[in-house]
Amino acid sequence: MITRRTLLTAIAGLPLTANAFAATEPHATIDAFYDVLLAVMKEGQKLGFAGRRERLAPAITEAFDLPAMTRLVAGLQWQGFSPAEQQQLVAAFSDFSIATYASQFDDYSGESFEVDRKAVPAPGSDVIVRTKLVQPKDNPVQLDYLLRDGQEKWRIIDVYLSGTVSQLAARRSEFSSVLRQSGVSGLVTLLKQKTAELAKG
Repeated sequence: MITRRTLLTAIAGLPLTANAFAATEPHATIDAFYDVLLAVMKEGQKLGFAGRRERLAPAITEAFDLPAMTRLVAGLQWQGFSPAEQQQLVAAFSDFSIATYASQFDDYSGESFEVDRKAVPAPGSDVIVRTKLVQPKDNPVQLDYLLRDGQEKWRIIDVYLSGTVSQLAARRSEFSSVLRQSGVSGLVTLLKQKTAELAKG
């Protein structure tokens, strides 16, 4: 059973086709991601961690704007990083994000997702797509996604548990002190350690 704590930690089958996210409606990004996520959950135990990570990686990379999320997590310090440091941090954060989903969404107990077709305007040109995780033996959990128009497709830049708890805010709070004290190399090392721990289960 997926708990609220699991969802907060996570806030990743079938391979995506080239045009899986080509639709212009924001909810299409969420629909395609959820299709893959549910398929992986249903085969979770059979696939194992490595199999889940392999199947989820392209879906997460397509649905989430991981470079933008990394910049937002780093905050103002991002501008002081060299291009090489920025690339290292994006790679480490992306691997960690994918490993988190592969670790947490590892089985299936009859869950389903409901996606609101009507996006809600957010500051700037962003939008919010509201969804619910429906669980057979527990109350539904609200999961809202903040999406930004990347011209070719809408992509996720944040996830809100219960409509209020920001994944990016939680990550920024967790990692900001590491950046201040140990710089990019320190955070990259920490993210790699966390990714390795997730792989071990």
